[in-house]
Amino acid sequence: MFNPNYLALSIAVSLSAFSQMTFAKQSDEIETIEVTGRAQQFYLETESKIGTKTNLDLIKLPQSAQVLTEQLIIDQAARDITDLYRSIAGVSEYSYSGVTFRGFRDDANVFYDGVRGDPYSGFGVPQLFNVERVEVLKGPASALYGGGEPGGMINYVTKKPSYLEKRELKLTLGNYNTRGASLDMTGGLSDTMAYRLGGFYEEQDSFRNNADSKNTELTGGLLFDLSDSTTLTTSVDYIKQDLGGNRLRGVPVDDNGNFLVDPSYNANESFDYQDMEALVLQAELNHSFSDDFSVSSTVRYLDNERDQAYHESQNWVDVNGDGVANIDDETIRREYRKQFRANEEISLTTDFVYNVEQGNLEHQFLFGGDYHVVETQYDYLRARYEADGVANLNIYTLNYGETDPSTYNLTDLDRDGVDTDRFGVYAQDVISIGEQWTVIAGLRYDYFKELNKETGFSYSDNGVTPRVAVTYQPIENTSVYINYSESFNPTSSGDQEDVVGEGNLDPETGKQTELGMKNRWFDGKIMSTFAVYQINKENVVMSNPDDTGAG
Repeated sequence: MFNPNYLALSIAVSLSAFSQMTFAKQSDEIETIEVTGRAQQFYLETESKIGTKTNLDLIKLPQSAQVLTEQLIIDQAARDITDLYRSIAGVSEYSYSGVTFRGFRDDANVFYDGVRGDPYSGFGVPQLFNVERVEVLKGPASALYGGGEPGGMINYVTKKPSYLEKRELKLTLGNYNTRGASLDMTGGLSDTMAYRLGGFYEEQDSFRNNADSKNTELTGGLLFDLSDSTTLTTSVDYIKQDLGGNRLRGVPVDDNGNFLVDPSYNANESFDYQDMEALVLQAELNHSFSDDFSVSSTVRYLDNERDQAYHESQNWVDVNGDGVANIDDETIRREYRKQFRANEEISLTTDFVYNVEQGNLEHQFLFGGDYHVVETQYDYLRARYEADGVANLNIYTLNYGETDPSTYNLTDLDRDGVDTDRFGVYAQDVISIGEQWTVIAGLRYDYFKELNKETGFSYSDNGVTPRVAVTYQPIENTSVYINYSESFNPTSSGDQEDVVGEGNLDPETGKQTELGMKNRWFDGKIMSTFAVYQINKENVVMSNPDDTGAG
């Protein structure tokens, strides 16, 4: 997706600044005015929970990880996650908001505040208005987070209520008719309660024909200090995303990969759309039993709907009548797809952390579990080619507007949805041996169950994923590490059902060995990571082109 450059005007007012101002009395006192500014910014976050679910200095983490801070998001004028992919090593954009981690496409390993429940799942494009920072862990993450591809995971840390009095208004103008505004407010309601309230709207056209976008987000939250050792943070997030002509399938090319037409080409009509609406409710409870023993529990509810209709390029039409359909004919067939998808999800994650010292050893034990249930809906209608009323498209002389979906002969493909249950328990020990050595060992058990509502077929599976790693710091600003980790990803019920004997496909598994070095430079302002890794993926499900079905 093309990301335009933005011109942004921001107005920020902090009430706390006014409340702390003191005016010099009419006396001999000298009024002091302090001016602070930022001459240079290094976007380094030194600690994160992404790799261990506990706070750990990134130089001690025996895995490649990257944290994109709020200041980086602001300075890059990033509006959605696609604006940030260029800043993440080893991660590339696949399509829409989908990414490839270390060579493996993965749209499912997306977390918010460490739990599952992606409101933009499917073909939405995650916005960053409600995001404080973006964390990326590269390599298998199943030992802590459950089933997924072995390439990595992404975690969005959302903005929270705060006692800091802040009122921030931003107005945005940019090319391609980009325009928008946002308002973000935080502050204390009492000595034990704080809030956050925000709203965002932005719309823009695209360099692609018949494509545009409108994004709306309303968010709020309350922070309750229930006691000196207990806090409850709640939030509500309403998201609406309307993407016109968004199912972009690329631009026709010749055998050498050269564009046949201008990159603005789009097979969609001006009335094609993808609309998404989501509601997210979340609550996080933190309690400290003592200085060394604490628990954190997060529950997240998600309800979203995605409605889309679009024209899909298929193959060439033999316009010349020579019996061969190719680029010389200049005209393509299209099919029309009208789809409705909906997800209702509940995620619950609870982690206990216990710290203990034994002589020269410091243990940080993590015990936890998570539960994730998803109920999906899926309706799919399709019309194919001129036989069903879908007009062909000349790629050079674009004949948009000559087709009408209300006249199409739509076929209901009788799709439905799936019900999925995931449950996992895990344990981990982070062992610090003196100042130089860090050892991490962890193990997770997963149980997975899925029902295909279309066919009534269901199956269940389970898996165990280990992780072990060692980090050595010969000097304070340098570390070397070795890491072995595995991934677990159950096979879908649709694939299982197609197998003779039904349900006998093993889960896909991945194994990674990673060797790396991290260095902090310029008094800790910059950190570099050099990693060499090998990932082997096994039990990969592939279609058999010679399969003619049960005989």
